[in-house]
Amino acid sequence: MKTFPVRLSVGALAVLSAVSLTSCASNDETAESATTSAAGAASEGTVPAGEPDINGDGKVVVGVLSPGDIHDKGYYQSFVDAADTFAKDQGWEVISRGSVAPTDALNAARALCQQGVDLVALGASELSDAIPASTEAVCAKTAWYVPSSENVEQTPEIFLSSDNPAQDMLAAGYAAGLYMQEKNSTQAGFIAGPEADYSTAAARAYEAGIKLVVPDATVSVTFNGDANDPAKGRESAQAQISQGVSITYPYLGGATDAVAELANEAGVAVLTPGTDRCDSTSPTYDISVIFSPGDYLTAGLEQFAAGTLAMGVEKVWQMGVDPFPTVKLCDATADEQAKIDEFEKKMGTGEIDAEAEVAKLG
Repeated sequence: MKTFPVRLSVGALAVLSAVSLTSCASNDETAESATTSAAGAASEGTVPAGEPDINGDGKVVVGVLSPGDIHDKGYYQSFVDAADTFAKDQGWEVISRGSVAPTDALNAARALCQQGVDLVALGASELSDAIPASTEAVCAKTAWYVPSSENVEQTPEIFLSSDNPAQDMLAAGYAAGLYMQEKNSTQAGFIAGPEADYSTAAARAYEAGIKLVVPDATVSVTFNGDANDPAKGRESAQAQISQGVSITYPYLGGATDAVAELANEAGVAVLTPGTDRCDSTSPTYDISVIFSPGDYLTAGLEQFAAGTLAMGVEKVWQMGVDPFPTVKLCDATADEQAKIDEFEKKMGTGEIDAEAEVAKLG
């Protein structure tokens, strides 16, 4: 597992289409060479013959596997929503399955291939154990879209898409810090499910970002074991509210709205885990931290539709360079959002090093 699940939640189709995206998945099928751009650098890969109807059955079918709740109204649902929205416009079919255990990932991928999918799309890198199926006969005529992480090896059969979670969370923390500074607050919260590498790293980067604005801030971090349990989410949020936090971050999972609802009642600000929900009215959100897998997948599907999604390459989404990931202050003044935008640009140029800022926490 990566330091964070690779995110890549729907939208901005026109903007994303302008971003040059490399691609995933080629197999034993004769393929043509393709040169694509990944974070500004040229990379060579291969486009499966006949893309997008790779298996030549006269229809295009996209198979989606997600390790999370595909009805969480956030990170995991965005991936399926992006596939459904794009497929509907193209007249394609989508077969989706959520809450896939990593131990079942390989068999789940094989099952998709047996159903004649042309593209296997993994919702997060937790399902990387499915990747060996890309070289098996059952999946010989499929392309593969895979969120990248440190434990996912690039192969000729898959397209990798990644971002830098440390940057995303540092920017989220910086935005939270600006809010805290305005409210003269020094207390913030962070709520996650399992205490795993990705969640602990996310919490540290979030704290580092806050302390860039409020150096004496205290960040209460709660790992309740299940990010999809609304009761546990509300319990965690209530404990933090009792401690006096002015803002909290429910990081991933189906309990996000339950936490936000309670925070709304208490007048505590809330950040989103991956999607733009500034237009949400019930519950409301104050900061959208946008690193949704659906946004990244939409760009990949555009290239897949055009027959240019190449396997054996990786697209690295860069904050401050690409349209995503990004942070959006809901109901912000132009000056307030400008501070976030400038912060992101400095990460894009390397002036701000997210990993170095996290390391300062000790």
